[in-house]
Amino acid sequence: MSQAVREGWEVVIGLEIHAQLATTSKIFSGSATAYGAAPNSQANLVDLGYPGTLPVLNREAVRMAVKFGLATGATIAPRSIFARKNYFYPDLPKGYQISQYERPVVEDGSLEILLEDGTKKTIGITRAHLEEDAGKSLHEGLANASGIDLNRAGTPLLEIVSEPDLRSAKEAIAYLKKVHTLVRYLEICDGNMQEGSFRCDANVSVRRIGRTEFGTRCEIKNVNSFRFVEKAINFEVERQIDVLEGGGSIVQETRLYDSAKDETRSMRSKEQANDYRYFPDPDLLPVTITPAFVDEVRATLPELPDEKAGRFALHYGLSAYDAGVLTASRELADYYEAVVRALGGGGAAAKLAANWVMGDFSAFLNRDGLEIATARVPAAGLAGLLRRIQDETISGKIAKEVFERMWAEACEADAVIEARGLKQITDSGAIEAAIAAVMAANPKQLAEYRAGKDKLFGFFVGQTMKATEGKANPAQLNELLKKLLGGP
Repeated sequence: MSQAVREGWEVVIGLEIHAQLATTSKIFSGSATAYGAAPNSQANLVDLGYPGTLPVLNREAVRMAVKFGLATGATIAPRSIFARKNYFYPDLPKGYQISQYERPVVEDGSLEILLEDGTKKTIGITRAHLEEDAGKSLHEGLANASGIDLNRAGTPLLEIVSEPDLRSAKEAIAYLKKVHTLVRYLEICDGNMQEGSFRCDANVSVRRIGRTEFGTRCEIKNVNSFRFVEKAINFEVERQIDVLEGGGSIVQETRLYDSAKDETRSMRSKEQANDYRYFPDPDLLPVTITPAFVDEVRATLPELPDEKAGRFALHYGLSAYDAGVLTASRELADYYEAVVRALGGGGAAAKLAANWVMGDFSAFLNRDGLEIATARVPAAGLAGLLRRIQDETISGKIAKEVFERMWAEACEADAVIEARGLKQITDSGAIEAAIAAVMAANPKQLAEYRAGKDKLFGFFVGQTMKATEGKANPAQLNELLKKLLGGP
């Protein structure tokens, strides 16, 4: 459990995740959904709520929702209904949002998360329903005024509602990341949290350990980074416990997280369902999903993250941790498998490839803010470098220097090795000569080593590597040093 939770208290968390579906047009109109367009350039009369206009459901949005439902083992409703959720806000031109209430398209799914202690926990998914997004209010750069951008109005969302099964901020983040990975694997959402296409509301409450009834919950609205979700939940937990231990009571409300101050603050009292006056949208027919359509969608499911991780562990001999890291992104998993294929199989090559993909390759991607598709060392290039480690042309240490040049200059490993003269020294005579020179230059350390100061062995390794400019084969060097340092 999170360190923020004080003794005697239990946290109860449920997440509402809004995944913007990767359709090219909106859920009820033909307007484009591309990010970054000029304000109000992607909103037609349907999006603007003009009288007499009629919504037409986007079939692709339904297909994507069904795809998510199948991937989470959920029930796909053969008949679902769109409703009007009535509220008034400047960025909602119709005065209502078209959503699903009583009959969502997806119900009763689940996902399994891995906890910090290595155990697994199943998190229930109550429902995943389709709805349209609202517009956006703009405040920056407008003196004493606010602007309204309706480009986002009508963008298709899949709202994924979990059961209140999460018991810490860490568990909430593990679940959030699992959903994030899944929607990207399914190619139904790009998962870009900075652009708002994947965002989260967290419902948080606390109760005394041993009690079965839930405490009063507060909803933290629209948090758009994993780190901020964790920080917001931990702050809210502390706040609620402080209130209750001080003799107060929790008010059900919607709160905002202020990342600059690392605190949540009240936004508005929390609405109940009856406040929205839901009723079936008279302009939209019920959605009928046939078994044939479900089967058609099922046939398009990719290998899912858990399945892929299991296969990586089995076929490549990887640990569960390594397999999980490599499959957290579909693109990273594909890159890794391309490297392994180029190396010709599993075994030691698979582990070597895993270490480099998770290590230097991922570190350089993060450093330069690049996606795998724009990586400066392709899979075939990394495989070429690893071959030179395998055949002992270079050491692992020199390989890091080679990789850095490959990344900077977009060249092959062999070209770097040849141009810089980085081939390992594997000639035993040459290594022995270097060792002899080091021993002659350091008679005091040699005498101390032979007198029993074994820790000086590392000193001689370092000095000999320095003398050979790091090119001596490490295994040969260690073997020859042990023989020569022992004396005649």
